[in-house]
Amino acid sequence: MDDKNRRRNQSNRRGDFPVEEKQYDERTLQIDRVARVVKGGRRFRFRALVVVGDKKGKVGIGSAKGADVTLAVTKATEVAKKHVVNISLYKDTLPHESEAKVSGAHILIMPARPGTGLIAGGVVRTVLEVAGVHNALSKSLGSSNKTNTAYATIEALQNLVPANKWTTYKPKTKAAKTVKKTEESPKKEEPKKAVKKTAKVKA
Repeated sequence: MDDKNRRRNQSNRRGDFPVEEKQYDERTLQIDRVARVVKGGRRFRFRALVVVGDKKGKVGIGSAKGADVTLAVTKATEVAKKHVVNISLYKDTLPHESEAKVSGAHILIMPARPGTGLIAGGVVRTVLEVAGVHNALSKSLGSSNKTNTAYATIEALQNLVPANKWTTYKPKTKAAKTVKKTEESPKKEEPKKAVKKTAKVKA
């Protein structure tokens, strides 16, 4: 082994490779073992549900199957990155209330004051965290199926409308000081007072 290969192997062992920063925060929501009945019996596979987000208003969900858990998670992550959507946030919370229904899952999300935190559980909490929401309230009104709940949460986030697009929104603009120039009207001549001539009486 020459010196070049030896140095290369030593650097690889030390871990001198540049570490790439992840663009998205990846969270695995659920892993299920599914079976398909074939002629020879049952064929078992794994299904993964993954959510990704940059904590700045981008979030996506993906679901995929694989022969093992690692393969299923990897495929689901790729699907989630392809379906990333932008959502409207307002000061670490939501601009207004929103709800959505997917199949049997019915999700309601509401804005909250700073310091409240995320009052949510399970899948909804994870989706809101990776989306960048820090203060919000939520309520699950339907099925507890994790897949449908996750997609219902994404749909509710997509229904959010920023404040500048509300019909009742009035932008704050500084009123420009306008000076109205009034045209000088010609002065009207005052009528001359008639002077009464009094006749002098001679003494």
